[in-house]
Amino acid sequence: MTEHTERLHLAVSGASHRERGVRRGTLLAATLPAAYTRYAELFRLLGVDEAAERDGVARVAETLGSWRPRVLEELEGVAEGAGIEAEQVIALNARTEIIALGARGSHECSTVTAWLGGRPLGVQTWDWHIELDEFWHTHEVAGPGYRHAGLTEQGILSKIGVNERGLALHFNILGHRDDAPSGVPMHLLSSVVLSECASVSEAIDVIASAPISSSSAFTMLDTSRTVSVEMSPAGFAVIDELDGSVQRTNHFQAAELLAGQKNESYEPDSSERLALVRSRLAGGSPASGEELVRLLVSGEGEAPLSCRADMSKGYGERWATLATVVSDPAARSIRILDGMPTDAETGSWRELTV
Repeated sequence: MTEHTERLHLAVSGASHRERGVRRGTLLAATLPAAYTRYAELFRLLGVDEAAERDGVARVAETLGSWRPRVLEELEGVAEGAGIEAEQVIALNARTEIIALGARGSHECSTVTAWLGGRPLGVQTWDWHIELDEFWHTHEVAGPGYRHAGLTEQGILSKIGVNERGLALHFNILGHRDDAPSGVPMHLLSSVVLSECASVSEAIDVIASAPISSSSAFTMLDTSRTVSVEMSPAGFAVIDELDGSVQRTNHFQAAELLAGQKNESYEPDSSERLALVRSRLAGGSPASGEELVRLLVSGEGEAPLSCRADMSKGYGERWATLATVVSDPAARSIRILDGMPTDAETGSWRELTV
């Protein structure tokens, strides 16, 4: 890796969900309290006060207790292992939903899939607040359910990953005017999908069963199918690949969901990035994984498929591409670069196989 040579990696396992949570919390005990403190600061900057945060956490916990109580047990285990409140761990895992209560626009991630040599690959930039760069890591997860590996943040059970059955999941936030922290948080839904699902079809069934009150898109790949599933309080839609590729930024593509979009959150940035990716693909499909990554390199004056933080701005407005991720479902592997696509040729990739 170019700068972060000691990026944390966790091997998390346990015979039960609670035991696995305790293990994760123990491994993160030195940094998890600081991660929550930093997120709480972001919530307040975005206008979400402590009462609103705690109300959202209580509603999320109630939903999890009905839908997947074992996930709630795992979160309680994380809190026990780290020595912090369970409510703080739940807030971290529901950070997407809590942030949606705020009213500030943002810059987010771009994802593309392509078929190379008869096998699908996915690539994604993960753009986030540069102040939170120290609080993400890679992990390998074993125990109840399928083994999986990928990238996540301190205390958060899952984000981007691939599992032992060859299902890969990429993650993009969307925004709907009815978003609220009351349903299943998207990061926890990602954990359930990677732990329980062996295929895209199974993942869609799990998503259909989930009580959802917020918005994101999971771009998912197995060895025979690639899709992007858009989720919102108004329902979900499956976006199938077109001409061998799925392209995803941060706005709804399904008309029935787009009607309720919170445009001020991600537009016009999101549409501009999608248009740029599609114009590049019109010139022909990538011939290699390296070319697929280069699709997400922005040139001078182009839409920011990858971005550098504007350090003249304050916390909450300094967006940066923190990581670049390539998934290979056929190989059951995921490659993670600590940095931007522009670092792909000179940086060191961490490859995880399950």
